[in-house]
Amino acid sequence: MINSMKKRKKIITPEKAASLIPIIISAGISILIITFFVIPKYIKSTKVNLELISLIRKKNDLDKLKSQYTIINQKFAKLNKEKIKIIELVTGKTNLDTLLDKLGEIASRNNIEYVSIVPVKLINYEENNSNQTTNNQISNNSKVISDPLLVKGAKKYVINLSFKTEFINLLSYLRELEFQENVILINDIDLRLLSQKSNKNESITPTDKLEVKLSTTFYGKS
Repeated sequence: MINSMKKRKKIITPEKAASLIPIIISAGISILIITFFVIPKYIKSTKVNLELISLIRKKNDLDKLKSQYTIINQKFAKLNKEKIKIIELVTGKTNLDTLLDKLGEIASRNNIEYVSIVPVKLINYEENNSNQTTNNQISNNSKVISDPLLVKGAKKYVINLSFKTEFINLLSYLRELEFQENVILINDIDLRLLSQKSNKNESITPTDKLEVKLSTTFYGKS
């Protein structure tokens, strides 16, 4: 018993205790530094690094979006040019007033004597679409006939024309209508001879005078 106590006293000597105390103090200080300084700094650094990675990813995404926006904007500009070309192909530069003026000029050049010019209907692009939607709601089984020529920015004029002229002048009048810059459709034509033929089997001559009724569709700018 006495020997074991003596051994313990020999293990923990003042010299050893003097050297252990600084080590214990240094370890404690190191633990405190790691706990209250190093670990928070590491956590903060990790958080900053994650935010930096997130910002870099967002920047890359933004660059991609910018390039996509540029491509979309170019496509939009191209489609807009194509749309303008389509409108010009269908309507030219004609509205109702210039259309009526042109009809007068064409008639004058071809010796046409107008009896009446009656605008029957004016259809806008929006009205055409709303009518189509309404018809679709009424019956899903019925076929709705849409007008592919009635594009956005265009109007459709349905006009009935009645006039007198010789047969040869009628042909030149119709030919000139056909070559106008805007689209002109003839829906119906009714011809009647103003002078009765002595022989019913006799054919119409170029100088025979006719009364003509035309149902026409003109496309003009809105």
